[in-house]
Amino acid sequence: MTAGCFSWRADIDALVFRPQEHDGWCAVHRLAFRALLGRREPAPEDCLAYAATHAAAFEAAAAGKIARRGYDAVASLHLTSRDVARLL
Repeated sequence: MTAGCFSWRADIDALVFRPQEHDGWCAVHRLAFRALLGRREPAPEDCLAYAATHAAAFEAAAAGKIARRGYDAVASLHLTSRDVARLL
């Protein structure tokens, strides 16, 4: 997967992507999309479509968290709905 491409991992019930200029994975659990989409049970397709529409906010949220926490280049991380919402 290339930077910025979103996919769904059913085993962890989350959207995943590799942030630009980062080798680790970033995950956004389906529960975060409840708040972002305002739906009780968002389907994976809904989550993927939302992330694609708001890709810049997801990338910026990941970059900000990586910088704030000082994660190394291969560290994995997760984003919450708040991480993303503050950049929309």
